[in-house]
Amino acid sequence: MSKKFFRNTRATVVIGAAIAALAAGMPSFATAQQAAAANTTIERGKILTQPGVFGVFTMFKLRPEWSRVPVAERMKAAGEVKQLIEKHKNNVLVDIYLTRGLETGSDFFLRVHAYDLAKAQTFMNKFRSTQIGRNADVSETLVGLTKPLNYITKDGSPGLNAGLSSASYTGPAPRYTLVIPVKKSAEWWNIPVDQRLHELEAHTAPTLAYLVNVKRKLYHSTGIDDTDFITYFETNDLAAFNNLMISLASVPENKYHVRWGSPTVLGTIHNAEDVIKALAE
Repeated sequence: MSKKFFRNTRATVVIGAAIAALAAGMPSFATAQQAAAANTTIERGKILTQPGVFGVFTMFKLRPEWSRVPVAERMKAAGEVKQLIEKHKNNVLVDIYLTRGLETGSDFFLRVHAYDLAKAQTFMNKFRSTQIGRNADVSETLVGLTKPLNYITKDGSPGLNAGLSSASYTGPAPRYTLVIPVKKSAEWWNIPVDQRLHELEAHTAPTLAYLVNVKRKLYHSTGIDDTDFITYFETNDLAAFNNLMISLASVPENKYHVRWGSPTVLGTIHNAEDVIKALAE
């Protein structure tokens, strides 16, 4: 058969797939690409609350060679990172946290949000080329996606959903952040959905009292990473957070965890430039 036949056949298949996707209410590849390209402005208030946003958590451990870099050059690293974040501000939202002194496995970590995961990857590659990036090793990387609630919805559990929606953080500005990856057992994914809802209701109820002094955010990772969820917290009250974790460890749903932490990452919240300066001292 001729090359022209194959080209025409391939074009027919591609067009047919696009029409089928549109008929099913799904965007075609081209439509999805156009939507991603149109989203060129990152607004912190939106990207941190919207579904369909990728979150990349990367923990770094500084190499011993970093301490031998001249102090003046180490201090310049803060400006270099600041300029890099500014250059990519329309593609990603970047937060950097200081873990040195609180962790053995890392000195700092980045939380990068993006509508397009490839843009987060591009930023991370550029970061690895900076002075501090070249002098640090990655100790952990976690990738997740924000989604609407799976179980505690307005229809599935209206009372608890209302409690979650109405609760708001009222404490002092958070100084601490914690990241805890969670992996569920195969048994969890094979129990009926209504039983999972019951287990999550028992999980959620005791947490409501802590939402005034512990901020939380959930990322879904099943199939994207080796974990199922990334739980991210901010607080100024570590004692309250400790009590929250005890309450979560005490519910029956905890029996379905095969990973809870490992690592649990504890850091302090600063602007990106101050974190690099602290690491340069």
